[in-house]
Amino acid sequence: MIRVSVVGATGYTGEELVTILAGHRDVEITSLSAIMDKPTNISEVFPRLKGQIDLICKSLDVKEVIDSSDLVFLALPHTISMQYAPVFLKNGIKVIDLSADYRLPADLYKEWYGKDHADLGNLDKAVYGLPELYRSEIKTCSLLANPGCYPTSVILAVAPLAEEGVVELSGIIADSKSGITGAGRKASMSLLYGEIADNFKAYKIGTHQHAPEIMCKLGEAAGREVDVLFVPHVIPTRRGILSTIYLKPKKQLTQVNIDKIYNHYYGEEPFVRYSDEGRVPELKDVIYSNYCDIGVKLVKDRIVAVSAIDNLTKGAAGQAVQNMNIMYGFDEKEGL
Repeated sequence: MIRVSVVGATGYTGEELVTILAGHRDVEITSLSAIMDKPTNISEVFPRLKGQIDLICKSLDVKEVIDSSDLVFLALPHTISMQYAPVFLKNGIKVIDLSADYRLPADLYKEWYGKDHADLGNLDKAVYGLPELYRSEIKTCSLLANPGCYPTSVILAVAPLAEEGVVELSGIIADSKSGITGAGRKASMSLLYGEIADNFKAYKIGTHQHAPEIMCKLGEAAGREVDVLFVPHVIPTRRGILSTIYLKPKKQLTQVNIDKIYNHYYGEEPFVRYSDEGRVPELKDVIYSNYCDIGVKLVKDRIVAVSAIDNLTKGAAGQAVQNMNIMYGFDEKEGL
């Protein structure tokens, strides 16, 4: 049994984390914090948690978290986590950060997030928390950078082909659609129901902050630079990401070759399901689950890879708990 705190417990990701952790047999939630007008029982903030967890959520008290925790989940906005992570790490508390603060090298972080990194000493020690690619490093880490939701969907779909060296690594197009919870729980004109309902739009074309994360991690898998044109979209649904990625083979491939590559990479993975029966995934296959479903089709001289995840589970909180399970040697599927 480990003692766990969630900082940022009232956002969409924080709510999902608390829900998952409340049903985890190896976890005791000891502290919940968020920006609050007054201390409030978490079951009053989220009535669906009534009977599952009875704990006051209040403004962050760093000392209280240190005294009561073995592990802290930081479900905070980008550029904020790096202020708190070094304090917890210095006091022997492991950290799983769900923001982007520890995902990129310092130069790319400044370029894409507009701020100098405040914790360079720990940045180089952080492990990228995509279990299917970095499981051995995750097992022994103290600071884990939980991946972004879009990168999870794209990287898992492309990594086997990139690592095998069978596709061109330039000219990759990643077309991703996300439910509105991917934008976080915040007040914004563009997130109003009247703006989202019956609508479908692309945004941040060529400027989305997840683009360098996708290219960096695919580059690590391939062993060389990867170029991806990433185009995100918002769709009028609450949850889920569907990514369609277009790639060009470097050599002649058959559908059998492609299926063999993916089954080799993911055949033993508990949360990646590959379909080699000609079917591609849909959002309804993965919503409210920690699965990433993948289907890949060879179409003339192109490969079309389709992946589906729930942005709040495999794209955020579920993957964070999966990483926690690996870090502590629990059953990787516990709670999920």
